[in-house]
Amino acid sequence: MFDHAPAFVSGLGLGASLIIAIGAQNAFVLRQGLKREHVLAVVVVCVLCDWALIVLGAVGFGTLVSRFPLITVIAAWAGAAFLVVFGALSFRSAARPDVLSAENGAAAARPALASTGAAVGATLAVSLLNPHVYLDTVVLLGSVAAQFEPGPRIAFTLGACVASLVWFASLGFGARLLAPAFERPAAWRVLDIGIGVIMWWIAAGLAWGQLH
Repeated sequence: MFDHAPAFVSGLGLGASLIIAIGAQNAFVLRQGLKREHVLAVVVVCVLCDWALIVLGAVGFGTLVSRFPLITVIAAWAGAAFLVVFGALSFRSAARPDVLSAENGAAAARPALASTGAAVGATLAVSLLNPHVYLDTVVLLGSVAAQFEPGPRIAFTLGACVASLVWFASLGFGARLLAPAFERPAAWRVLDIGIGVIMWWIAAGLAWGQLH
């Protein structure tokens, strides 16, 4: 395994660079972490989705996506619609910001996603209904993985998977460290407005990309 350390480090670095960016998925995970709602389920779904896409890219699925652009077109419009709705919900929530209780650490207002099933569904949507996920994670990462021989390619893929696990676990479970800053309604209002803007900005970009 040590012989493939450079490939592992390359996968770790590229995987981190593709994941660590302000986007709909990360904003969603951050908010769930701050609210401490279904964090484990959200993190697990994000990691599993990312791992599946990484492995698909490593085994050559990126070529299929490149040959059949309809896959990304469908994902783009479905993702845009979902992000518009979720962004609207964030703006509505900003009008009635949640407050974290300093005593029990739970959200004092009504939860945005009442059930684990709803949280899982929303996580799947922000994770998979984005064509950039397929173009970046599957096509780009897959094209780099293809440059390695089978042994180093496995190490590269493992590196990318480790980056995904560390990032989402840190983002979801580490968000509670910011809880004291969100004991004020104004902080939640700023967060919800920021998430709403991000969601609508990405939705507009997806729609614009399909119309031009």
